[in-house]
Amino acid sequence: PIYKIIMLHLCHALAVAVIQIFLFSENWTFAKNINFYNVRPPLDPTPFPNSFKCFTCENAGDNYNCNRWAEDKWCPQSLDTQYCLTVHHFTSHGRSTSITKKCASKSECHFVGCYHRDSEHTECRSCCEGMICNVELPTNHTNAVFAVMHAQRTSSSSTHTLCLPVLAWVFTLPLL
Repeated sequence: PIYKIIMLHLCHALAVAVIQIFLFSENWTFAKNINFYNVRPPLDPTPFPNSFKCFTCENAGDNYNCNRWAEDKWCPQSLDTQYCLTVHHFTSHGRSTSITKKCASKSECHFVGCYHRDSEHTECRSCCEGMICNVELPTNHTNAVFAVMHAQRTSSSSTHTLCLPVLAWVFTLPLL
């Protein structure tokens, strides 16, 4: 019983913190030209467990068109394909010349970072883990990284069901 009470308090505190971050953060949209209200996880069931989607395009001229016209398909189920890769080529003045986004293996993600191809052109590569996580473009060493989730996955759902009433309460409290 005491364990459940402690978990209830922790879930409540976490839910309040997450809501405050979303409500009070000025920078919760991560890309200038993408309307995140249109980017939703798919409603169709996944074709296999733990599957995901990445924005996919090849040699697009800019990030907006890459994301807007990205092919809507599931990444293949394999132990090799677990990440989303973004390769951004741009001039020394910051103008994009080519953008490629795709599902990628861990070996393709070993070479993240920015590399000067010549004095006028730079290539930045980034990888991420998660559903349509490759929205942004890498433009420097700060964001040309390999971003991996470290959340522990378990088959037990007892913690999740305990938090659901707390989340429902937090969302309905302002309505009372």
